[in-house]
Amino acid sequence: MDQAARQSRSGRYVNQLTGYRAFVPTELPPEPPVDLARLSPLVSAADQAIGRLDGVARMLPNPDLFVAMYVRREAVLSSQIEGTQSSLDDVLSFQLGEPGGLPRDVDEVVNHVAAMNHGLRRLDTLPLSLRLIREIHGVLMSGVRGSERTPGEFRTSQNWIGTAGAHLDEASFVPPPPHELTRLLGDLERFLHEAGPLPLLVHAGVAHAQFETIHPFLDGNGRVGRLLITLLLVHGGVLERPVLYLSYFLKRHRAEYYDRLMAVRDGDWEGWLDFFLRGVAETSRDATSTAASILVMREDHRRDLEDLGPNAIRLMDRLFEQPVVNVAWVQKALGVSWPTANKLITQLMDRALLAEVTGHRRNRVFRYAAYVDLFAEREPDLSAGPTS
Repeated sequence: MDQAARQSRSGRYVNQLTGYRAFVPTELPPEPPVDLARLSPLVSAADQAIGRLDGVARMLPNPDLFVAMYVRREAVLSSQIEGTQSSLDDVLSFQLGEPGGLPRDVDEVVNHVAAMNHGLRRLDTLPLSLRLIREIHGVLMSGVRGSERTPGEFRTSQNWIGTAGAHLDEASFVPPPPHELTRLLGDLERFLHEAGPLPLLVHAGVAHAQFETIHPFLDGNGRVGRLLITLLLVHGGVLERPVLYLSYFLKRHRAEYYDRLMAVRDGDWEGWLDFFLRGVAETSRDATSTAASILVMREDHRRDLEDLGPNAIRLMDRLFEQPVVNVAWVQKALGVSWPTANKLITQLMDRALLAEVTGHRRNRVFRYAAYVDLFAEREPDLSAGPTS
C-alpha cells in the first residue's frame, strides 16, 4: 500500500490496493491545537444563548412536553437531511395510530425519535460510550430501510459518501478502511470521556466531525452523529434538559455543513467549529423564542376555555403532549365517555383551537395548529445532496 499520500493536521489520504483513496484521521484532540482565541467570542455567544434557553425552558409548566416535541422535530429534520419526506404532522399522525396515507419513510423518523429517547434514558445508567452509540444505531435502523445493513454493529467493509447510486471510484469521500476502526473508535471514546482543555461546545463540535469522518456504520451515520451532539451536551451538563437540536440549522445550511466537514479533512478545524458554534447560538435563540411563545399561547388558550369547565382545560393541557388527536385518544386520555370526548373536541373547534384535517365524516383527526406550527414552520425544501 502506498503511504505517500496527502496529509494534514486532521489526517491523511491513503491509497488502497484497489485504486481508491481512503481518509484516515489523526487521533484527538487536534494537533496543532484548535485556535481557541479565534473561537472565544463564538463560544461565549453560544454559551449565553444556551443559558437563556435553559432559563426559559425551566419556566414551562411541563418542560418534558416541550422536549418531546423538539425530539420529534429533530427526528424529522435530521432524517430530511438524509432524504426522507415525512413531516412533523406525519410523525404525530403515526404516533396517534393513524398511519393511513403517510409517506413510507415515516417509520424511519419514528425510529429516530425512539433512538434519541433511548439514548437519553440510557445516559442515566451508562456513560456516553461506543456501546451506547451502537445501541442507538440499533434502535434507529431496526426494521426500516437499511435494516439489512447490520443495525447496532460497526462496519467490517468499506463504505463511501457520494451522490445516490455512486460507486466507490466515484465517491466524494471515502472514510477509513475497516481495519482502522478499532483504533479510531477507541480514541474517539477516550475523547468523549476526557475533560481536556477544550470548552464543551468545542469538544462536541470536534467529536461530531470526527464521528462523521470515521463513518463507523454502513448506514445511518449522519443521524447518529447529530444525536451524539445533544447527548454530549446533556452528558456534559451544558444542557439541563435536551432542548437543543442542530438539524434545523444544518438543514438550512446543508451545503455549507458538508463543505465544512470536508474542509476539516484538509485541516480546517476552525472553519468547521466557527460554523458549528454559530449553529448552536442560532438554534438556541430559535428554541428560546419558541418556548416563550408557548408560555404566552398556553395562558391565552387556557383563558379562552375557562367558561367551558375543567375537562376543556384538561384537554388543552394534554394537547401539548399529543397535538394531533382523534375522539378515541381524547376519550382514553381524559377518562371520559365517547360523547363527552366528541363534545370537547367540538367546543375546541368552535374556539378555533382544533381543526379537522382529513375532510372525512368518520374517523376524523384533529390538529392543534397553533402549537404544531411553532415547531413545523420555516422548513425549506432542499435539493438532493450526498447520501451515506
